[in-house]
Amino acid sequence: QVQLVESGGGLVQAGGSLRLSCAATGRTFRLYAMGWFRQAPGKEREFVASISAVGGSTDYAPSVKGRFTIFRDNAKNTMYLQMNSLKPEDTAVYYCNAEGTRGTITRTGGDYWGQGTQVTVSS
Repeated sequence: QVQLVESGGGLVQAGGSLRLSCAATGRTFRLYAMGWFRQAPGKEREFVASISAVGGSTDYAPSVKGRFTIFRDNAKNTMYLQMNSLKPEDTAVYYCNAEGTRGTITRTGGDYWGQGTQVTVSS
């Protein structure tokens, strides 16, 4: 059982940066793979980035690779997404995801979802 709460979204100009946070409850956060997904208006939910439960291996969607960085602080039960060089195409609701039954996040997401935080990138 885990609950996820996202924060850090907002309005930013193209080329700017934001850092999203996902605070998790639960006593075994370190054992969960974590990830970020997003859903833009008129589009399906898509995978953004993930970090594994073991070893901290990361994975990124091609559209964000080199611009976004996912990392976690197990001592704080928090996972982050640092977003740099933001583009209008990054505008979406961003969702935190946790996977407790596998070691990694799949492209369709794992067991638990946050409520989302809005990121809007203006031209």
